[in-house]
Amino acid sequence: MCCLFGLIDYGNMLTIRNKEKIIKVLSKECEARGTDATGVAYMTGNKMTIYKKALPAGKMKFKFNSNPSVIMGHTRMTTKGSEKNNINNHPFYSAKLGFALAHNGVLYNDKTIRKTEKLPKTKIETDSYVAVQLIEKHKTLNFDTIKNMAEKVEGSFCFTILDKEKNLYIIKGDNPMCIVRFNGFYIYASTKEILTKALKKLGLKYYKEINIKTGEILKINILGNIIRHEFDMDFGYSYWNNYCWGYSSRSKDIANEAKSVYDEYLNDLIYYGKSVGFDEETILELLDLGYDYMDIEDMIYNFDYYREDNFCGEI
Repeated sequence: MCCLFGLIDYGNMLTIRNKEKIIKVLSKECEARGTDATGVAYMTGNKMTIYKKALPAGKMKFKFNSNPSVIMGHTRMTTKGSEKNNINNHPFYSAKLGFALAHNGVLYNDKTIRKTEKLPKTKIETDSYVAVQLIEKHKTLNFDTIKNMAEKVEGSFCFTILDKEKNLYIIKGDNPMCIVRFNGFYIYASTKEILTKALKKLGLKYYKEINIKTGEILKINILGNIIRHEFDMDFGYSYWNNYCWGYSSRSKDIANEAKSVYDEYLNDLIYYGKSVGFDEETILELLDLGYDYMDIEDMIYNFDYYREDNFCGEI
């Protein structure tokens, strides 16, 4: 449970102060999906700048020395790798290829991938970092290497990647993503609800929502053009649920790894649910009724709709 957010100012429509305000408001709304750490990545000239701390977005101060055309952000709710060690927080940087990567979701086969792909050891404990290593292994960043990465990782995900040419890639697995286009710039966030609230607070209107489907890679370049590519989405979230409950023929070690991540995610849902008044018993009953984690997560984030008159009374 994390949140991706950011902007692409392809028409040079926004001032530095505009961007600071947008990122401030947008990231604050994204706290609904994570308060353990916050980070942004952007290009300053030919240099990738990554600013991240183990702080909720509301306590971050976003000040840009230059006027970056693309800003890629992330708010984190910790699953693997303590946020107190800042190298575990997003975005991650590839020194070999010069790109930054952020991830919303949980990967359960990262340890297995590191063994089978013989990836180098790293002090970074976060499951998401295996995506960086898979791309680095092929020594280039393009649609093919991103596709290869997306088809190897298993779990729930949506990735964003910012490269040194200021292209933003959005790789949509079965985790949500909402992108809107204004005259001269894009703004995006992991959910439509979060993005809509932020845009309302910013007073931004008259936009077009950009369609992105599961199994699709979007590349938005510095001119605002969108190029699309696809990958095979065999290991979705519903598959993960079945996998963890023993319907997979894979090895016990991998299944146990998946089950461990599943339990961590359930604990996070219960913890966050309680903070907004969504009790543990209701969450467990919803699982018994056949709702998956993504359904329940959406209910928690939109709890005003699911109060007694609309939802709880039906259980």
